[in-house]
Amino acid sequence: MRNTLLLLLLLCASATVFSQTPNATKEKPPIDYYKIISTARDTTFVDTTLSIEKKYKFNYLRRDNFELLQFSNVGQTYNSLAYSFDRLNLKPLFVAQSHHFNYKEIEDVNYFNVPTPLTELYFKTAYEQGQQLDAFFTVNTSPQFNFSIGYKGVRSLGKYQHILTSTGNFLFTANYHTKSKRYVARAHVAAQDILNEENGGLTNNSLQLFINDDPEFRDRGRLDVKFENAENKLEGLRFYGDHYYELLSQRDSTGYSVLTLGNVLSYEDKFFRYNQTTSFAEFGSSYEATDLFTKTKLEDFNVKAYADFNNSLIGKITAWVGYNDFNYGYNSVLILDEQRIPNRIKGNIIEAGAAYEKEYRGFKLRGKGAINVAGDFDGNFLQGAASFDLNEDYNAEASITVHSVAPNFNFLLYQSDYQNYNWKTELNNVKTQELKFQINTKKFGNASVSYTGIDDYAYFGIKENDSTPSPLQASERVDYLKIKAEKEFKFGHFGLENTVMYQQVLSGETVFNVPQLITRNTLYFEDHWFKRALFLQTGVGFKYFTKYNMNAYDPVLAEFYVQNEQELGGFPLVDIFFNAKIRQTRIYFIYENFTALFGGKNEYFAAPGYPYRDNVLRFGLVWNFFL
Repeated sequence: MRNTLLLLLLLCASATVFSQTPNATKEKPPIDYYKIISTARDTTFVDTTLSIEKKYKFNYLRRDNFELLQFSNVGQTYNSLAYSFDRLNLKPLFVAQSHHFNYKEIEDVNYFNVPTPLTELYFKTAYEQGQQLDAFFTVNTSPQFNFSIGYKGVRSLGKYQHILTSTGNFLFTANYHTKSKRYVARAHVAAQDILNEENGGLTNNSLQLFINDDPEFRDRGRLDVKFENAENKLEGLRFYGDHYYELLSQRDSTGYSVLTLGNVLSYEDKFFRYNQTTSFAEFGSSYEATDLFTKTKLEDFNVKAYADFNNSLIGKITAWVGYNDFNYGYNSVLILDEQRIPNRIKGNIIEAGAAYEKEYRGFKLRGKGAINVAGDFDGNFLQGAASFDLNEDYNAEASITVHSVAPNFNFLLYQSDYQNYNWKTELNNVKTQELKFQINTKKFGNASVSYTGIDDYAYFGIKENDSTPSPLQASERVDYLKIKAEKEFKFGHFGLENTVMYQQVLSGETVFNVPQLITRNTLYFEDHWFKRALFLQTGVGFKYFTKYNMNAYDPVLAEFYVQNEQELGGFPLVDIFFNAKIRQTRIYFIYENFTALFGGKNEYFAAPGYPYRDNVLRFGLVWNFFL
């Protein structure tokens, strides 16, 4: 299936390339005609430039991972160096959140409108018998209808024993509007799977050999891991559609009044499984000694009806009502220590919400809120923001968010062949309050400050006298301050890009761990060569974060949990890069973790027991084809 999809996309790319030859003299449409439309209906256009920001996004996730720390193999999870609370969900999220970094949610899907066919190919080398490829093709069959098809695939064996990764993200989108543009419909189908072999990390013996940089074990495949017989997999299939009609459309030179009625439908079927051929003693007693297998499933159906009234004087007012039906759980009922562990959390939710936007002479007000008015879970959020654009060079925004939602499903109910990983809990809603201020300037850089307070914070941690993580809820309030600043300096052909983040947990530091300081600095040289046929960019990147009690990783849950016994971090991450742009092709060479070349004591870890990546030279490119 994967090979067929990749072949289809490569054929589309080839057709685009060959079809350019007879039309070489034909004038191409401007680049801003190639539009990208988000789920929230914000519109941008295709960008083929080469910049440091593009370098930061040239990775497995295709986005800036400044606040994340990669594991050793491509396709594995990421440890979080900082946290954001932007997601305003009204019901629990699914299990295995550590495997969702590369999982495209509804809000991550884009739609397109292009004057000519467009293809993008992304390629980057992986580790030990593997590659990663992201192929995408979109075309407008008419000015009114567009479709796109894309597939992102990764397979990498990795440097350590039993950490093979194999992931696939297939996405089909369609975008239609009538000639009058009064009726618009958008839809997508997403099929995704993320497979990880699990080894539990290095054994205590191997950890010492790694830390001491024993020359006989620089071949990481010779280091022993805790087990070599487990894997987990996250898989999901989603169908989504959104269509709306302008019931009232009055536009003239003095103003406008538009009334829009719309409807959104989505259905998603997800499962997560963990299987292991023989049980592992550190996870505790198990019901089965061999062929352990647990499958967690969620069926999620949503329907929403909404109305927009957009008036030049009043602003934009949106109101909606939604219905959600969910079915989460397992195929077995357990009795553990005389406690019945049920197999399902089934139910439905009816939500109602409203939003408002108004812009006037540089000022913009926006706000939205929603509440579960009926159903099996309580939940609500309220968000307000005000921004001001002084001119194109200065922008400032302040916002406040209040959010209450139940903990994720695996906090409430979980089953496993391991006895310690079975529970049914009654936890309070997690209540979050956030104040945020940010300012963006071209001259002085960008800065943001956020203060977050969390009551009844839910987390995974180790109870006293236990050896495996359990769902816990903090009795004390968590108060979290985050300050971030970004500034780039230019000196002729040289540049220095800087990002610095300061964090402080004012209360709740035993359950909420982050490094106090994270910094990333990139010194580079750039210039046009060969009569401007090639744009060159080369330099050195540096990233550092202070030591802290780094969260540990549990493969049975595929979740991170809080530990306060081992401080990790405090090591520099240095890479040397050489990037170039030729027409619409961007080429990347990067030597990662350069300082590991010099040997000595190895202290770079992505989580307790899991080393960070060794030094390695990697190559890749992003290639855009325009017909």
